[in-house]
Amino acid sequence: AYNVGSVFRTSDAFLVQAIYIIGYSAKPPHKEIKKTALGAEETVEWKHFKTSAEAIEELKSKGYKIYAVEQVESSISLEKFNVADNIAVVFGNEVTGVEQSTIAICDGSIEIPQLGMKHSLNIATAVGVVLWEMVRKKL
Repeated sequence: AYNVGSVFRTSDAFLVQAIYIIGYSAKPPHKEIKKTALGAEETVEWKHFKTSAEAIEELKSKGYKIYAVEQVESSISLEKFNVADNIAVVFGNEVTGVEQSTIAICDGSIEIPQLGMKHSLNIATAVGVVLWEMVRKKL
């Protein structure tokens, strides 16, 4: 829930249109989300879906290209990713990442370059890195 709140706050900072929350992830109203979102759960539109497939289907019907943020063989390194309008990014489970079945229905994958041994970031940190890079390229 704290991570979800942080994602709301970061999304507000970068004018994200909406957050789609999937499955058992915490959703507003929630005490821990409120604590870290600092009101951003009121300024960023959000919607809950049972599955990633349902969310992706809706986004594609609205003309979005969908990219999973995941380390896979065919992923595009974030600094080489060409940002366009109508992009949605999928962030995965804190431990297991984006499920393969979800990656398969995305238009591609983006990878955050990492130099350390862990090759893993906290979800809230990953969201901040990806959104900043996308906004930076559009400035």
